[in-house]
Amino acid sequence: MKYTEEHEWLIVEEDVVTVGITAHAAEQLGDIVFVELPEIGSDVAKDDEIVVIESVKAASDILAPLDGEVVEVNEALADEPGKVNEDPTGAGWFFKLKVSDMSPIDDYMDEATYNAFIA
Repeated sequence: MKYTEEHEWLIVEEDVVTVGITAHAAEQLGDIVFVELPEIGSDVAKDDEIVVIESVKAASDILAPLDGEVVEVNEALADEPGKVNEDPTGAGWFFKLKVSDMSPIDDYMDEATYNAFIA
């Protein structure tokens, strides 16, 4: 797993990256009541606002961590946005991105570095 400074986690499987938010981010947001996901087939550039999360405390945007094409979204979040709070690094994932250039992934933090970052 890799982590961004915006508290996203990334799991790389060949040329597809699954993206969600960390438990720390979910805790900071509070109870999530709405998630707006991107369209499958959308081309996105790194740092594009791609997901909107609304919680009881605030609204927040999730940024695309890499350039790519959205190949899958977690449809379950439309009816059950609370999955992000219940299981942020599992059932609460947001989208999968097919990435053409994976090299920027090395710029993101590993788990130990992320844990130091949030400490």
